[in-house]
Amino acid sequence: MSSSPAAAKVVVEYAKSGRSLCKKCSKSIASGVPRLGLVSKDPRGFDMTKWHHLNCFPPSGSSSISPAESISGFSSLKSSDRDFLMKLANEVTQASNKVRGIDEEEELEQGKLKKQKFGYEDGGMLEVSISTSDIKDMYKDAMLLPKWKAFQTIIFLERDDGLHDSKKIAAFDFDGCLAKTSVKRVGADAWSLMYPSIPEKLKNLYNDGFKLVIFTNESNIDRWKNKRQAAVDSKLGRLENFIKLVKVPIQVFIACGLSYGVPEDPFRKPKPGMWKIMEKEFNSRLPVDMNQSFYVGDAAGRPDDHSDADIKFAQAIGLKFYVPEEYFINLG
Repeated sequence: MSSSPAAAKVVVEYAKSGRSLCKKCSKSIASGVPRLGLVSKDPRGFDMTKWHHLNCFPPSGSSSISPAESISGFSSLKSSDRDFLMKLANEVTQASNKVRGIDEEEELEQGKLKKQKFGYEDGGMLEVSISTSDIKDMYKDAMLLPKWKAFQTIIFLERDDGLHDSKKIAAFDFDGCLAKTSVKRVGADAWSLMYPSIPEKLKNLYNDGFKLVIFTNESNIDRWKNKRQAAVDSKLGRLENFIKLVKVPIQVFIACGLSYGVPEDPFRKPKPGMWKIMEKEFNSRLPVDMNQSFYVGDAAGRPDDHSDADIKFAQAIGLKFYVPEEYFINLG
């Protein structure tokens, strides 16, 4: 009798380089990040290992990953990674039990559904269920540009060419921080560079191993129901043109929810939902170095500021915070 994929040998190790690709999501597995391998016998007689991110395991068609302690290589992991793998194994087992009918209140599609609970500073919780079917090429009724995707009330540029995941995150607001924009003007070209030093600053950060990330609110995308496509094209066009100008790869997250929604949109700044999604799902599970990472934004609650959303966003996450003129002029 042939063995099922679930019975195949599972191994774990730290990736030796950044060249291996996850067999489920097809993204690179960064060097030094723990990876799980499904070992099977090739017809030619040798073992073949299919590597996966921890969050991409088990692959479709497999219902378990064995007790974590029995996985080859488990003892060589750091204690924090051992704890995470044991938690993952338990969650997979529970999900498998639900699918078999032990708890049929919630049906899970094997190999696709992942659940994360993200803690907030105020004690609240953001629970997010992510599956491949949740990632869309449209935001509601608006088409997105190539490489842009939507998830719930977020539009994101997940993987700009040349982007590398990193423990060091240099994060920025967009409007009023990197670009001069006006609510009265619409269009992909309706912006200008906020400070002349920005391109050089961003290139230096990228060369120093930082991942550059933009977190920006844009409620017009939800509010302009009859002109939503124009709002989407304007925002995405400005961001793409900015990235072309500075000539460095940047990851982008746009919170499209309304500021007066009830309940409040968990992804709209100052809520830290965009950061939590980036940290848990789009950074190869690399732990963020909070001592080196930082956030720059213009909404700092000063007398002439439109809000305090940026400084509260940074405080909710625990990031060092700079206003744009401080970072791009005074620290230059």
